[in-house]
Amino acid sequence: MMLRKYEPGDAEKMAALFYDTVHSVNIRDYTKDQVDAWAAGNVDLEAWNKSFLEHNTLVAVEDGRIIGFGDMDLSGYFDRLYIHKDYQGRGIATAICDALEEKVCPKTITVAASITARPFFENRGYHVVRKQQVERRGVLLTNFVMEKHFS
Repeated sequence: MMLRKYEPGDAEKMAALFYDTVHSVNIRDYTKDQVDAWAAGNVDLEAWNKSFLEHNTLVAVEDGRIIGFGDMDLSGYFDRLYIHKDYQGRGIATAICDALEEKVCPKTITVAASITARPFFENRGYHVVRKQQVERRGVLLTNFVMEKHFS
C-alpha cells in the first residue's frame, strides 16, 4: 500500500468507495434509511474535487486500486476518512491519519466522527466534545464532535 496526494481523476472512484463503505461498514451502527441518506450515491463530483484540491487529501493505493482516502482542511478539520470494506483493520486509516496529523498547523484537530469511527479516533487520543444529530436528506444521524490537541 502506498499513500499519495489526491489527483482530480480520483474523485469518481473515491465517491464509489465512500458509498460502498457507508453501506457495508457503517450499516452496523446506522439503519438502512440513515446510510441511504448519508451516502445516496449521487455525490457532486465537481464539489468533491474542489474540496479535495483545497484540502490536504491523501489516497491509499494498492495494486493500482484506491483502497482508502482522507482529507483535512487548513483549519485542522478532519473532513473525510473512508477505507474500502475489504481493507478494514489493516492500518490504512492509521497511516492516513498519521500523515495528515503530521502536516497539520493548528494545535487542535477536530472531526465529526460517526458511531463507527468513534473508537478509532478515541484510540488515537481524540476526545468527545459533544454528541450531535445531523440531518441528511431529512434523516437524523448521530455523530460525535471530537478533538485532539497537540503541543
